Amino acid sequence: QMQLVESGGGVVQAGASLRLSCAASGGAFSRAAMGWFRQAPGKEREVVAAIAWIDSITYYGDSVKGRFTISRDNAKNTVYLQINSLKPEDTAVYYCAARYASGTYYFTGRNEYQYWGQGTQVTVSA
Repeated sequence: QMQLVESGGGVVQAGASLRLSCAASGGAFSRAAMGWFRQAPGKEREVVAAIAWIDSITYYGDSVKGRFTISRDNAKNTVYLQINSLKPEDTAVYYCAARYASGTYYFTGRNEYQYWGQGTQVTVSA
């Protein structure tokens, strides 16, 4: 079992930046593909970024390309999401997810992940 704990959310003004962190424990983090999802009130949970266990292989959702950056530090068992130029529409609960992968793949579907964190709230005011 892998446990995931997100941190770094908060209330910010539009245009600000945040760095979300997701600390993993209890599993082989270096062999896990990781993803960041978000869920706004009344909306489906959507993928915003994903990363293979090799940090050069990444994916970004269309709405966040150029503003969000996913990275990982396998020595610290942590994955990050750098969020720049925040917009009110980025307001959501952000979740970290993990799954083991035998190859250098990322995954974008909610149902493809085995482990989830509890989420961290990001609120962006206009």
